[in-house]
Amino acid sequence: MNLRQLLDELRQDAYFQSCVSHWEVLPPREAVFSEFPSSVNPRIKSVLQKREIFKLFSHQATAIENILSGKNVVIVTPTASGKTLCYNLPVVNTILEKPESRALYLFPTKALSQDQVAELHQLVSDLDADIRTYTFDGDTPRSTRIAIRTAGHIVVTNPDMLHTGILPHHTRWIKLFENLKFVVIDEIHHYRGVFGSHLANVMRRLKRICKFYGSDPQFICCSATIANPLELTRKIIEEEVELVDNNGAPRGEKHFILYNPPVINKELGIRRSYINETQKLAKKFLANDIQTIIFARSRLRVEILLTYLTEAMRKAKKSVDCLRGYRGGYLPLQRREIEKGLRQGKVQGVVSTNALELGIDIGQLDVSIMAGYPGNIASTWQQAGRAGRRADVSVAILVADSSPLDQFIVHHPDYFFSQSPESGIVDPNNLIILVSHLKCAAFELPFTEGEIFGVEGTEKILDHLEKQGVLHHVEGKWHWTAEIYPAEQVSLRSATPENFVILDSTDRGRVIGEMDYFSAPIFLYKDAIYLHGADQYRIEELDWEGKKAYAKEVETDYFTDAITKTELKVLEAIQRIDQPRGNRAYGEVSVTTLATMYKKIKFRTHENVGFGKINLPEQQMHTTAFWFEFPEDISLRLGLSIEDLGGSLKAFTNLLRNVVPLWVMCDPKDIRTFPQVKSPFSDRPTIYVYDNYPGGVGFSQKLFHQSEEVWKACGEIIQSCGCKDGCPSCVGPKMEVGGRGKKGALKLIKWITGE
Repeated sequence: MNLRQLLDELRQDAYFQSCVSHWEVLPPREAVFSEFPSSVNPRIKSVLQKREIFKLFSHQATAIENILSGKNVVIVTPTASGKTLCYNLPVVNTILEKPESRALYLFPTKALSQDQVAELHQLVSDLDADIRTYTFDGDTPRSTRIAIRTAGHIVVTNPDMLHTGILPHHTRWIKLFENLKFVVIDEIHHYRGVFGSHLANVMRRLKRICKFYGSDPQFICCSATIANPLELTRKIIEEEVELVDNNGAPRGEKHFILYNPPVINKELGIRRSYINETQKLAKKFLANDIQTIIFARSRLRVEILLTYLTEAMRKAKKSVDCLRGYRGGYLPLQRREIEKGLRQGKVQGVVSTNALELGIDIGQLDVSIMAGYPGNIASTWQQAGRAGRRADVSVAILVADSSPLDQFIVHHPDYFFSQSPESGIVDPNNLIILVSHLKCAAFELPFTEGEIFGVEGTEKILDHLEKQGVLHHVEGKWHWTAEIYPAEQVSLRSATPENFVILDSTDRGRVIGEMDYFSAPIFLYKDAIYLHGADQYRIEELDWEGKKAYAKEVETDYFTDAITKTELKVLEAIQRIDQPRGNRAYGEVSVTTLATMYKKIKFRTHENVGFGKINLPEQQMHTTAFWFEFPEDISLRLGLSIEDLGGSLKAFTNLLRNVVPLWVMCDPKDIRTFPQVKSPFSDRPTIYVYDNYPGGVGFSQKLFHQSEEVWKACGEIIQSCGCKDGCPSCVGPKMEVGGRGKKGALKLIKWITGE
C-alpha cells in the first residue's frame, strides 16, 4: 500500500480511531515567489538557474534584500522552507564583491554544522570562487587550525567553541575579527533559559572584540515559530532586528494525528505503554516500505524502540538492514552514513533522539512519529516537519504518554494548532552568568573606566573581582591577573561553574558524564545508581571538595531515588498584586535542600525494595520564584481539614510542575514547586514555583504574568482525567497526595479562578 491507501485503512480501523483524539489535515499550499533582488551578483543567479531556481521564495527575497541593505534579521519560517539560502546567498554575494570580508556561522550542534558546510561548499564549488569555508570545532585537526585562522572566509563553529577556543585567543584570529561582516546564528529558538543567557553574554564578548579590531558585524538569525522571536533575538544580540516571516515555501498535504493510547486501569489512570503503541504504528508504515522517522525522548528509549522494531520486522520477514538508530554517542562517521542512507532512501526507518530535529538534511521522509510530546510546540513542529519535504502527502503522529503535559496536548488540539503561545526566555544579566563572562571578557581585553558590560553597575562588579584578586585596576583599566583560564571554568549549559565530573572508577582518566552542583546530592551520593543512556553505574565514591564522583559499571534490576527535605524563605517581593481571592507575587527566595535518604525502586514494577542513608551537606540556592498566597481561612471556606489542605496543595504543585513548562518553554527540570500550609513569610497557605538555577533565568517572572492561563489549564487537566483520587496523569498518585488531594486541588483552582 502507498501512504494514501494506508491512511484510508487507518480511518477504517476501529482500534486506531478510538485512540485518535484529533486528526488535522493541513491542506497543500502553493509557493509564493519573488524576483531576485537587484543587488544579487549575476554569477550567483546563473549558478542557481542551473539548479532550476529562477525565482526566490518570498521570505528568501525579503531576507536577502534586508541583509544586503545592512539590516540585522531574524527569519521565522517552518522546517524545510529554504532558510539556508537566506544567509548563504548574501554572505557569498558580499565576499564575491569584497573578498576581504569574513563571516562566522554558529550552529547549536556539530552535526548541523557539518551538514550546512556541505551545502555551502556546493554553492562555492558551483561558483568556482575562491571562498574558503572551514569547520572549527573540537574535531578540527591542529594541522589545519592555522589555515582556518588566517585564510578562512567563512568559519563554521558552535557557541561552546567560540566561547573557549576563539574569543580567548582572538589575537590569533585578527584577520577574522578585523573583517567580520556577518554573524549567522541558526536555530536561535534553541538558545533559551541558561544556554541562551550564556550565549547573550558570549555575543557581548564577541562584539567587544570586534569593536577593538574596528569591525561591526551584522547578525542573521533563523528561528522556528515561537511567540517572541524578535524579543528573544534582541535580548541575545542586543541590536535592533527586522522580522522576516512571510513564508513563501510550498507544502504538500499533511496529516497531523494526536494519538492517545487506551486506558488499561481507569482507577490509577494508567494507559497502554506509549512506547509499545509507537512501535506498532511504526511497524505499519515500515512494513509497507514507507520511509519513517521515529523520535524518542531519551537515548534509552531510542535503543528500546529500535530493539522492538527490529524484532517486529524480522517476524514480518522484512530486512532489518534498512532500520537504524541515531543519537548522541554514535561516532560522527556512523551518523554521516545514516544521514546519507536516509537521503538516498537506503534507510527506510530511523529511530532518533531530538538530534535529528534540527535542520540536518536527511532527505524527503513520509512519516514522522513522536513517542511522547517533545516538550514544547516549537520542537513538535520541528520534528513533524522532518516528514513532508516534497509536494506530496505526509503524516505526523504524536503518541502521548500518561503525563499531565502530554494529556493536556492531546485533549486540547485547538491550543496546539493555534499560534504558538510559548516564549523563549533568557536573562543575560543573571548575576552568576554575567560575572562568569565578565571574567572571560577581562581575560580577553582589559576593561576601561566607564565601560558597560550588560549592566550599569559593571564597575562595581569589576571592583569586587579586584578584591578577589583576579583583576588589577591601574591607570583607568582593569587587567586580568589570575593564573586560571576563565573560559574553561564556565559551561554554557549550566548556571553554576561548580559542576561535578563523573569518572570511571576502574579507569580514573575516563570521563562518563557531568552534573551540575545542585543536582549532585540527588544523583551522585554513595551507592546511587547513575543511569547514563542505557548503561548503569553504581557511585562508589563522591569527592565533594574535589567535585568528582567515581562510578563502576554494573547490572542491576533497580534504580535509586533520593528523598530530600526542602525549606524555602522569601527574601524580597519584587512585584506583587493583592486580590480578594489571593495574592500573587514574584521575587527572590532562598531554597535550602538536604538529601536525607534514598529508595531502591525495582525496574518495571516500581516496587520499593530497600532504603539507604545519604550523608552530604545541605545546599542553599538564591533564586527567583512566583508564588500565590491563599486567604488564611481557605480551609474553612472550602471545607478542608488541615491535613486535606496539605495534600491538596501538594497535588496542586505536582500538577503545576508539569504544566508550567508548556507556557514558559522550558524543561520540567528547569523549575521546582513547593507548597506551604502556612508560609512564614505571609502566614498564609502558599504555593511556590521557583527557577532551578542560581539567580533565576526568568521562568518564574514569566509565570507571574501568565498565571491565569496556567490555572485554567490545571483545572481542565484535573476535570478531564478519569481517575478517582489522583494518578500520574494529573496530580500524582493517591498515596502521595492523600485521598482528597485531587478534589481539594480542584477546589483550590476553582477558588483562584472564581468558578
